[in-house]
Amino acid sequence: MFSSDRILTLNVGAGKITLAEFVVKSGRQPELLRYGMSLAGSTPEGEPAPPLSDAIRSIMRSNGIRPAPLMVALSGQVVFPRFVRLPAVGADKLLQMVEYEVEQNVPFPMDEIVWNHQYIGDDSSGEQSAMIVAAKIENVREVTDHLTMAGLEPEVVDVAPMALYNCLRYNYAELDGCSILLDIGARSTNLIFLEDDKIYSRCIPVAGNAITQDIAKGFGITFDEAEALKREKGYVSLGGVYISENQQQERISKIIRNVVTRLHAEINRSVNFYRSQQGGSAPVRLFLTGGSAAIPQLDNFFRQKLSVEVDYLNPFINVGISRKLDAEQVGVDAFMLAESVGLALRRSLECPIEINLMPPEIIRHKSFKKRVPFFVLAAAGLLMSLGIWAIYEKKMAELYTAQGEKVADALVRTQAMQKQLARVEGELAVVQQKADALKNLILMRSVSLKRISAIRQSLYDGMWVIALSDVKDSAGNVVATRIVGRGWADKLKEIEEKARAAGRNATATEELRDRLKAQTVFGKSGGDVKITGVKDIGAYMIEFTIEAACAMASANKESETL
Repeated sequence: MFSSDRILTLNVGAGKITLAEFVVKSGRQPELLRYGMSLAGSTPEGEPAPPLSDAIRSIMRSNGIRPAPLMVALSGQVVFPRFVRLPAVGADKLLQMVEYEVEQNVPFPMDEIVWNHQYIGDDSSGEQSAMIVAAKIENVREVTDHLTMAGLEPEVVDVAPMALYNCLRYNYAELDGCSILLDIGARSTNLIFLEDDKIYSRCIPVAGNAITQDIAKGFGITFDEAEALKREKGYVSLGGVYISENQQQERISKIIRNVVTRLHAEINRSVNFYRSQQGGSAPVRLFLTGGSAAIPQLDNFFRQKLSVEVDYLNPFINVGISRKLDAEQVGVDAFMLAESVGLALRRSLECPIEINLMPPEIIRHKSFKKRVPFFVLAAAGLLMSLGIWAIYEKKMAELYTAQGEKVADALVRTQAMQKQLARVEGELAVVQQKADALKNLILMRSVSLKRISAIRQSLYDGMWVIALSDVKDSAGNVVATRIVGRGWADKLKEIEEKARAAGRNATATEELRDRLKAQTVFGKSGGDVKITGVKDIGAYMIEFTIEAACAMASANKESETL
């Protein structure tokens, strides 16, 4: 059995994995007990690293780490974050809007992804901000399958940017203004904005490997040789003209500066987007972390370019470190341990962001395991009942021998009663069938009212309906509702201006169509709700016609006119 106060965290990066063991107690700060790291994936030259399951087992053997409940963080490269603003509506309607945003913005079918969301802040401003995180389910299973092979079972499948966010919030609780957390890894850089209740993240494909590849190309050497040069002599050139005694080192520093300059350009674009689209403020500080953030003078470069306060993220300000660990070595490796700390917080404290991309089959397996003790108790009770029943049968057999005739007579009477009971049950079934038919008829008659209510809820201010009619198929079943409506031209123009401000190039009628798609009583696919006509009525009014396919078609040739 797992110890209740000991957990493991696994950060699956693009170039390296980090497995750490923490002791956690509810409401208290976690303490790092031991950890280990290993290469992951493959180099740009195609040299493969050990499989994830083998790497995990190797780290556990080398560092004396035993199995325990596991928190996992996926690389920011494999997830699709989306930050949306939704109108302040009821919880059910809000969830429908979130699901619609997932369908519209994740470039994969819904049955091929696993996703989770979290509402951010409150809706006091009339809007509710939400963060959506999705990943291809095959990418998540690729990790969880290796964990199973290594003898581990995940409790949480988080993502690296959110684990970093929780780590920073916990260790720097008094931050004011807008802060940026820059996590520079091997293949990508996670850029995370934090400001009050706001959060925005982006994965940038410029990181440590880009520097190594440019050094290898510039010197005509292998990737591994370039990596060694970068670690031994690399630093960020701060520009200007100066004479260096080490021409090779100077050349390397300029290559590094060129790549970091590209990264700076991406950061500037992200800052502009955050301020214009997310309503954020200009950043006042930058935190650096990640394996590639250790390049000398990187902090001075960003301090000079961004004109903000720059510091290295310390994930252990409020997190304990075991006395058995080398504190100096932990300080060196702190660049790679921030995600691990953020994961450990998920077990001991309530975190600001709690995303879980657990595959559905693991959720079902965990649910089954929770029921196993009840199955065992039930089996034991069944065996006990069978034993008692066997004793009872033996006693009854003795009684039957002595009272055979009475038992036979009672059996005949019982059989007659069973036949009578069967007849009554048959009659009850007929009555129940009629009652169910009547119930279904009543339910079907309420469908029309639900459609009318859904149409009324979808109309914008300045729109009204002048005619509603059913569309029936050849069998007489109602399959769609035809809506003829009108709207004041100036009101429809206001709707279109708001849509453009939100980044949607849509007419007011198209906005109404999309609202109808979100209603549960109508279809949601591309052709289910369609505009069949739009025309001007005079100079101030527009008439539109929309056909909305019914999600719940009548089963009894419904003939009512809406």
